[in-house]
Amino acid sequence: MSVKSKGLTVPDKNAADGANRGIRKYIRHNWQLWIMLFPAMLYILIFCYVPMYGIQLAFREYSFTAGITGGKFVGMKYFRQYFESPMFWTTLKNTFVISATSILVGFPVPIILAMVINQIRSPKWKRTVQTTVYIPYFISVVVLVSMLNIMFANDSGVIANFLKSLHIVSRDTNILGKESCFVPLYVLSGVWQTMGWNSIIFIAALSSVDTQLYDACKIDGANRWQKMFFITLPSISSSIIVMLIISIGNIFSVDLDRILLMYNPSVYETADVIQTYVYRIAFQATGFPNYSYGTAVNMLKSIIAFVLVIAANKLASKYSETRLF
Repeated sequence: MSVKSKGLTVPDKNAADGANRGIRKYIRHNWQLWIMLFPAMLYILIFCYVPMYGIQLAFREYSFTAGITGGKFVGMKYFRQYFESPMFWTTLKNTFVISATSILVGFPVPIILAMVINQIRSPKWKRTVQTTVYIPYFISVVVLVSMLNIMFANDSGVIANFLKSLHIVSRDTNILGKESCFVPLYVLSGVWQTMGWNSIIFIAALSSVDTQLYDACKIDGANRWQKMFFITLPSISSSIIVMLIISIGNIFSVDLDRILLMYNPSVYETADVIQTYVYRIAFQATGFPNYSYGTAVNMLKSIIAFVLVIAANKLASKYSETRLF
């Protein structure tokens, strides 16, 4: 509400007081919720927003003596340095190829797995299958890469020898040292490790689908494939779209630990991504580490990911009723 005084619109003080009372009343009635949210909000504030103070390193020459804010302002120097670097297109291409392949292969798998688990009628077997597919997520990356090294070893690897016996790869091929094999090994190992955990949200979405829809389809003579395409997938489409937007936002994020452990000189041309490049220049550089350059490269990656999320969200809201924000 507002009142007019001498031709000017003045906010009604009573309306503002009423809104404040409404907010206080809401907080009093839901104080348990705010107490539960407080640790999460505090964590995000301390570990997500406060470190963003260091973004200014991308525009300054960092030195230990001057600190984060005391370095000389150099503007877009480090961004231009990365654009002009011979590693720019290599790291950008490798990061995009690995991440995009991970999404194309890894995103549908949890959905399919969730629909398969949802078809299991026995509660006991359903829990057993769910537990089995969740376990790989809790395996250490070191253990996972060690398993890859054992199974794909050139002479004694079980899977390597099996592929060679089928003449899929030649006898003298070292799969772990072949550039063209790095991306498939990285992607498939990641899918195997995370598909169970990523299926949880889709299993939860499937549990909310009205079972009467399936009964009606069964009466009409629909088979399982028709039920899946005309009931199951449309019913969880909102969850699928939201998770896809989030996955697109992570398109330039790769598992640095796994890549470093799978790293060897023969696959550098394929495995060298933005994160490994930043790690080298910021932490492994000879002499004084270039923290400002590393910050600029990572900031550029974050900007590109943010733009992709905005674009994906716009497309989702244009062609469906679901959006992330």
